[in-house]
Amino acid sequence: MNERTLNKRIIFITGASRGIGRAIALKCASEGANIVIAAKSDEPHPTLSGTIHSVAKEVEDAGGQALALKVDVRDEAQVQAAMKQAADHFGGIDVLVNNAGAISLTPVETTPVKKYDLMNQINSRAVFVCSQAALPYLKKSEGGGHILNLSPPLNLNEKWLKPYAAYTLSKYGMTILTLGMASEFKRYNIAVNSLWPRTTIATAALASVGGKSLNAKSRKPEIMADAAREIFVTPDRLLTGQVLLDEDLLRERGMTNFVPYACDPENADNLFPDLFLD
Repeated sequence: MNERTLNKRIIFITGASRGIGRAIALKCASEGANIVIAAKSDEPHPTLSGTIHSVAKEVEDAGGQALALKVDVRDEAQVQAAMKQAADHFGGIDVLVNNAGAISLTPVETTPVKKYDLMNQINSRAVFVCSQAALPYLKKSEGGGHILNLSPPLNLNEKWLKPYAAYTLSKYGMTILTLGMASEFKRYNIAVNSLWPRTTIATAALASVGGKSLNAKSRKPEIMADAAREIFVTPDRLLTGQVLLDEDLLRERGMTNFVPYACDPENADNLFPDLFLD
């Protein structure tokens, strides 16, 4: 594993009030990073745990500094204001994690236009809006900035298109932006990558589409956090323009034991593969 650390690095994470975003925030905070928790969850939800404020407290308890910002990634003005506030507060931005997401696994025939718009606004459009707004600050990052998009490999197998083309389009759009921005931003010493889990991850989003029964065959969000950390500590654009899988990257960096990541260790060898992976 890479021995570099994230001490004092400034990391802006969208959708960071729960799930994978929260796990990334806490992992980076444990190395002394400054974390911007950017999400809509300003008040407690009746059925979902976590707000930007509860995660901010966890970040500080873990050893990092926190800034909780209520942000709707669909609103360009809010995003721009949040980036400025974050940069003013911490002195810049080194890493942007585009983690906020919306999901509806429904076919074109039954997907309301409103839901189609929501997925594309929160998934692919938000990557564009947030990355563009963060760019002036990432350009100034000492040692080079990073953008990480949580999006999958581009798999054109019909089985990923026919059942839920609207969702697939919104996620593939994120990955296409990864590839394009990686090339475009090379001149600014900014690395851009996508990260996707090899298995399903036990989050509220998973429960909303697959029920809690899938948890037993899923991994904890911490595997994505550990993989993200490895990306952030990779220097000098040695890793950019890649669509990475969490397990593959961690194996490449020397990890061999993945049992602790399993929600049910007895099912560690019988996990459910995530979407878009054949």
